Parts: sequence; structure tokens; C-alpha cells
Amino acid sequence: MASACVVEVLTRLGGVASRHDLVEAVGSRAEVDRALAAGDVVVLARGRYALPAVDEARAAAHRLTGTVSHLSAALHWGWAVLTPPSRPVVTVPRNRRVTPAQARGVQVRWSRLDPAVDVEDGVTARERTLRDCLRHLPFAEGLAVADSALRAGVPRSALDRVAREARGPATAQVRRVAGEASLLASGPFESALRAAALDVPGLRVEPQVSIHDPGFLGRPDLLDRRLRLVLEADSFAWHGSRSALAEDCRRYDALSVAGWLVLRFSYEEVVGRPHRVTETLRAAVAERAQCLCPGCRTVPDPRDVAGRPPCGPG
Repeated sequence: MASACVVEVLTRLGGVASRHDLVEAVGSRAEVDRALAAGDVVVLARGRYALPAVDEARAAAHRLTGTVSHLSAALHWGWAVLTPPSRPVVTVPRNRRVTPAQARGVQVRWSRLDPAVDVEDGVTARERTLRDCLRHLPFAEGLAVADSALRAGVPRSALDRVAREARGPATAQVRRVAGEASLLASGPFESALRAAALDVPGLRVEPQVSIHDPGFLGRPDLLDRRLRLVLEADSFAWHGSRSALAEDCRRYDALSVAGWLVLRFSYEEVVGRPHRVTETLRAAVAERAQCLCPGCRTVPDPRDVAGRPPCGPG
């Protein structure tokens, strides 16, 4: 049971995590160590843990004489993903015949890979992995991969090159994901919430921006300055203390008093029911639009309205 909990937490963290983050999220160092000893979690690198799917993908690629690719390659490179693949993803040459028996338990992709450019030690190279994920995954999942790659140290220039050189089907999506990617996103859950927000007209959110109003009120996951709207991806991590709950309450109360509308979304809602998230965001934008100052077209601070003339046009 303990290992199952650790696996669930690691899955929600994106399939890869540092030991510190995993222990903090699970709330027990001993449970993490038991999961590691049982093989339910594997060591990806020093201080970095991953789901066993990383090793399973290598074994599947070896069996098919193929290359670990797409989300399996993203996990190999230590990038957190929104939904870890249920089966290893392996790319084989376009003319390769793969029997149903050989493909059992594997997501097989057919494509031409240049061994000198596209492959590193049996895994698609970082830029090729980005290109595949941004082209073939839904927008939210592609954005989560791109954000994670930037956080892991992939230079922005590499992502720009992937977008610039994109050709053929889904080129528009590749370029959109690359353009919206941000290393400021804290994880794939937040990336998915931002993806939902990007599809709402009139809403333009920024990740991890500190609010000083005038004192420090917090650093929410996402905010829209113009609408004074805060979006929080409520973490799965168990804080394990009343003080953490009290601090969250104090922060949300302070934001509300300062005129910020705070919306909190669960992992289940963002990943499993994104249409409901979008509906909520559309309703919030419509509500905030009614509060816009006719001059500057922003939601004013309610503490500064009394006795002040409206601002001029523009």
C-alpha cells in the first residue's frame, strides 16, 4: 500500500522528481525508501527518481531494435510529463514490419531517424524528443514537456530552433507550444492549468509572479494582472501541518481583501476534466470584465476607489 502511494505521488509529479520533492510530497522518507527497494521507483540519476517505465522503455526498444522516443524519451531526459505513458514508446524505421506479438505492451511509432543527429545512446536526442512531443501530443501535454525541458536546462535557443525548423502536419501547434513555453512553471500540473487558461479569450496569465500590494502577498502559480485574477494549481503534496494550512488561508484572505479573485483547481479537475476548468475560467473572465475601469481597462484595487476620480482614457 505504501509503494502504491509513492507511485501515485510520483505520477502526479510528472513521473520524475528529485528525492527531496518526492519525500516532501509523500510525507515519509521511509515510504519512499521502501518503494525504491521494491523496484516501484527507480534511480534516474543521483538524487533523481523516476517510474520504472524509464527502464521498461529501454528494454522494449532493445527488443524491437528501435529507439526510445516521445514521452518515454522525455522521462529518460529527466523531464516531468503531465501523464506518464501507460506503455513504453519506441520508434522504429518506416519500413520495419512489427508483428502484433512484438508490439504487445509497446506504443510503436514509425519514423526516419538520423542516427548521427536524432539518436543518443538508444534514445531520441533532446531536440528530436521535443519535436516529437510538441507535434504529436495534445497541447497541454506538449506544453508540460516544453516547460520541463527548459527547467532541466535545455536552452531556449534549442526550443526556438525546433519551432523554426518545424514543417508539415501540426507545425502551427509546435510553434505555439514553443512560443508559450516557460521555465518559470513549477511543474506539469501548473503547465496544464496554464494551457487551459491560454484557450480562454480575454485571459492572459503569467506563471510564478510575486504580488506586492504593497507588502508581499504571495507568489501564485498563475495570475492575470489586468483582471486581478489568481489561479492556483492545488498541489497533491501533503504538507502535514496546521501551520501550512494556516499560511495558505492567510495568503488567500490577503489576496481577496486586496481585490484579487482567487480560483483553486485540483489535479483531477485539470487533468481529467479540463473542459470544466475552461468553463470556470470563462465565467471568471466575464465576471471580472464587469469590474474593468473604463479608462485603463483593468480591475481597480477596491481599497483605492473611494473618493478618487476615474482615470482618463487609455
